[in-house]
Amino acid sequence: MGHKMRIGYSFWGFLGNGITDTPDGGRSHRLPLINALIDRGHEVVFLQSNRDLLEAGEDLRDAYAFDGGFPDIDILFLEWRWPIERRNTTQCGTEGHACDLHRQAELLKHYSTQRGLPTVIWDKDRQLRPESPWRRAPKTAVCEAALEPTQDAHQLLFPVDDRLLAQADPIALSTQPRNIALGYAGNQYDRDEPFDRFVSPAAACVEHQVGGKWTRTSRWPHVTFLGRIPFEQVKHLYSRSLATVLLLPERYATSGQMTQRIFEAVLAGCLPLAPSDIRHVNRFVPEGLIVHSGRQVIQRIRHLQAIAGTEQHAQLIATCLNHLDLFRLSRQVDALEAVFEMVTSTDTARQGAA
Repeated sequence: MGHKMRIGYSFWGFLGNGITDTPDGGRSHRLPLINALIDRGHEVVFLQSNRDLLEAGEDLRDAYAFDGGFPDIDILFLEWRWPIERRNTTQCGTEGHACDLHRQAELLKHYSTQRGLPTVIWDKDRQLRPESPWRRAPKTAVCEAALEPTQDAHQLLFPVDDRLLAQADPIALSTQPRNIALGYAGNQYDRDEPFDRFVSPAAACVEHQVGGKWTRTSRWPHVTFLGRIPFEQVKHLYSRSLATVLLLPERYATSGQMTQRIFEAVLAGCLPLAPSDIRHVNRFVPEGLIVHSGRQVIQRIRHLQAIAGTEQHAQLIATCLNHLDLFRLSRQVDALEAVFEMVTSTDTARQGAA
């Protein structure tokens, strides 16, 4: 990309390990993306609350800039926030209130509406409505983490650090002990149906553990739910698990949007079984790990148990690592910089025409 910019970055979550009791899937990929932007000569200033400091007691201010006001920036970059009842729709200062939505509205009004600043919205959770005026606003672009983004949106997948891909050793990963046949890390949100189909039958037959916030579990009395686990324990769970199942809400599956769980699992040597109804599923995992039913999940796990620790097992992990090339950080930063270039050159072109 030509010129270096001062990026105002709005996200609601953590850069470090954060706290256990919070849904923030961004922790595995947010910091690598930010560090890559800084490495390419951009300045980044964070515009939401410093939750690492306020909630987790981790002071990152020596390394990163946080600003609760309206600093001078060249471009506004938002991880899109949406209304969540009893959390960010309540009045400021009330118990349990999160101010992410109010702050986002403030930032959009100040930078995008009043100052006409170039704006990029990363709709990571597919919550930006199709009719949202931000999809058609001038000098504004929407990115989605999907292989089939919404019309007029740009592709920005969740990135995995190139160095982690380079360091992964399939032979070492295949030979480490794995006492859990099926491990799953993730929250319940909109995943009941695929959990019923793919995880529940297998959980009745094999050693398993499910970590994450699952609040309605009475229909699966045979499943071992661990509750929420600290972010750093996700890797530990996958490192002890032979396989996992990639469970996606329907709105992700139909657009080919894969979460960061795929690379968290594969980098730990945990093989990802992927439901066949995920769009472009063959771009995420090799053919032998695509499953059509819970029965097939059981069959695949039995096969993996039979080959565990062998050269065949190592080769399967290596193939999964190759599939992660799609998410490579360097690719995603190129894609993001291209979007930045587009919204800022639109700006320049308009000024030239004025």
